[in-house]
Amino acid sequence: MLTTDFKPQNSGDQYLPQGTTDESPLSPNQQLLPLTAKVNSRDCLEIGGCEISTLVQQYGSPLYILDEFTLRTACQQYREAFKKYYPGQSQVIYASKAWSCMAVCAIIASEGLGFDVVSGGELYTTLQTLEQMGLDQEIATKIYFHGNNKSKSELNFALDSGCTIIVDNWLELETLVKLGGNRSKSIRIMLRLTPGIECHTHEYIRTGHLDSKFGFDPHQLEAVLTYVSENPVFNCIGLHAHIGSQIFETQPHYDLAAVLVSCMKAALERGLPIEELNIGGGLGIRYTEKDDPPTIEAWVKNVATALSEACQAQQIPLPKLMAEPGRSLIGSACVTAYTVGSRKEIPDLRTYIAVDGGMSDNPRPITYQSLYRAIIANKMSSAATETVTIAGKHCESGDILIKEALLPKTEPGDILVVMGTGAYNYSMASNYNRLSRPAAVLVNEGEANLILQRETYEDVLRCDRLPEKLANFPNK
Repeated sequence: MLTTDFKPQNSGDQYLPQGTTDESPLSPNQQLLPLTAKVNSRDCLEIGGCEISTLVQQYGSPLYILDEFTLRTACQQYREAFKKYYPGQSQVIYASKAWSCMAVCAIIASEGLGFDVVSGGELYTTLQTLEQMGLDQEIATKIYFHGNNKSKSELNFALDSGCTIIVDNWLELETLVKLGGNRSKSIRIMLRLTPGIECHTHEYIRTGHLDSKFGFDPHQLEAVLTYVSENPVFNCIGLHAHIGSQIFETQPHYDLAAVLVSCMKAALERGLPIEELNIGGGLGIRYTEKDDPPTIEAWVKNVATALSEACQAQQIPLPKLMAEPGRSLIGSACVTAYTVGSRKEIPDLRTYIAVDGGMSDNPRPITYQSLYRAIIANKMSSAATETVTIAGKHCESGDILIKEALLPKTEPGDILVVMGTGAYNYSMASNYNRLSRPAAVLVNEGEANLILQRETYEDVLRCDRLPEKLANFPNK
């Protein structure tokens, strides 16, 4: 667990990577800032050897800043921990819904991870990236397609790509039987199960309890296994379950392992060639000082031990163990930089500080009531002397990034950095109020590369169509 005796005297140092862990190096998901974060001689925050204020001058704001070293470190820690603690085969796959873009996909693929995709768009992004890298044939079997309501076109796309389809419901099974009838190869699938396990997280991101839109419920298992075993179009290679996101507990995954292994035994008895068990992801990250998630290695050790013990108890061979982390891989690797604008002081009540972004680049606070921390990147040693509310620029009273942020006295033009924005920020970004979506840069060893171009007003209008009868409406 994370421990530290460091007592900072200024506003910035408390958020830098620090403390000790049971394992070495530091686990990225336990840090508030990326692993390369430091304060330079100009009293400015640097990440990946790049000064944040300089990046904003060059690329504008809001700006997503992704630290390549931190992302690669998280990938490597997952990969190596499974090799260390699980005696069977294993494969880590990235839950790309956290952030899907070609640069992120390229880093993930180069670290040997696979991909969990949940739409045709995510699948297309992944395939296009792998094709440009020359890995499209090699890694096709490492792509797993999720979704509770995949369209026929998405299913056909998945079948053409050769990826594994994680089947979520009866309609999908029946549709695949029809689509697979004219194909020479059997359809490689996994079955998603709802294990009925609760965990303490936001109700919107709990997916394993019985009242969930995802997966086959336990009472359906016998009928599903019978249907799949009687349809030669299927090659059912595994079972999948996911109990939620931003989880700090360890016991739920012990319970999940027992449920999955029991279901695996039932499937094997039906003659299904089950070789893989996917226990989902869900490991949380440190968004605030109060958050205390397990390290990546500790989480993997817990999962590997739980599955090994469950298989031993059921006397069945170890399957290939799969996990699909997303947030804990990329969440702590990114920050978002904003430029401070207007200020509104309401005596004895509140002071608002407005920035040039908000709910369109980070909808999590208004959607999940998520908590974040912020610093002033160009005043890292200045004392934090006031508590302010950081407001976005959207025409929405609820557009608040942080309700109570302890910061130095700010001025228009200061650079405010919100931490832990790698997961579900860009991927959930919108054009609300017709704002253009931000740019993103990848930083590493003093070099910054643009990985997402900032949208222009022309980009915002690109899909608009004005019917001729409206364009020719007579002036009156």
